[in-house]
Amino acid sequence: MAEHLKCLIIGSGPAGYTAAIYASRANMNPVLYQGMQPGGQLTTTNEVENFPGYVHGVTGPEMMVQLKEQAERFGTQVRDGWVTKVDFSGPLHKVWVNDTIEIHAETVIISTGASAKYLGLPSEQRYLQQGGGVSACAVCDGFFYRNQEVVIVGAGDSACEEAHYLSKLCKKVTMLVRSEKFRASKIMEERVRKTENIEILMHTETLEVLGDGNVVTGVTALNKTTNETITIPATGFFVAIGHTPNTAIFKDYLNLDETGYILNVPGSSKTNVPGVFVAGDAADQVYRQAITAAGTGCMAALDAERYLASLE
Repeated sequence: MAEHLKCLIIGSGPAGYTAAIYASRANMNPVLYQGMQPGGQLTTTNEVENFPGYVHGVTGPEMMVQLKEQAERFGTQVRDGWVTKVDFSGPLHKVWVNDTIEIHAETVIISTGASAKYLGLPSEQRYLQQGGGVSACAVCDGFFYRNQEVVIVGAGDSACEEAHYLSKLCKKVTMLVRSEKFRASKIMEERVRKTENIEILMHTETLEVLGDGNVVTGVTALNKTTNETITIPATGFFVAIGHTPNTAIFKDYLNLDETGYILNVPGSSKTNVPGVFVAGDAADQVYRQAITAAGTGCMAALDAERYLASLE
């Protein structure tokens, strides 16, 4: 027998938990499935200092525990498991969890987020997991590297944007571009080229992230033109090679852009399917911040509440 719900929230993190808080307080009895990474990307963030209300900062995992407990306090059922299939073709939205549990939901809020792409180097992953100097978000973590030297990898608009942002905080930014040319727009490329404390190394590939076992101390890279290996001193290593939205299971029913982000009706959290809403990074390739994700989680819950009211 399928379980019938008023509101199903797929995915945790600031968007999912905020949606859960608002939906619970509106007596929608939401059930939230945490997904494969409970708490989302913030669980890999050591320090969060830019979320309003945390005067002295907070760790990402600690913040997610607090948001989860707040959602549960108002009655949200937070469950382990991840959605493996959906059918949004009818008035009731069918969802399968772990291939076995079938749920029929009147409203669905998707907050599955996006996953940052990394190079996949063992040394990169080690310091990423330790929170010792590897990051995929300059806006989130650049503040911790004030007046220090950092390395950033990437060649697109986002990489240029993040390099320019870091240049305002850091003593020196070394930008590694793996190919012989930028993928960024000309105006973004020119901006980084004209910034004095950004050094651009073209046709250069990262070989290893160096460290003392706790924190990053440098990067070794290969100049593919000269075949020379160089060592770059750095306390931070930023990866800006893109994100992958966690939306593949929705592609048969929801409108996605060319990179897989869910398209919402401008100014709302509504998708092209009535009763299905999106919050957080699954629809946001621009801001990707905890605070903006939380805001859209609020929007999704309010939109879902109004949708249910319109059916009565």
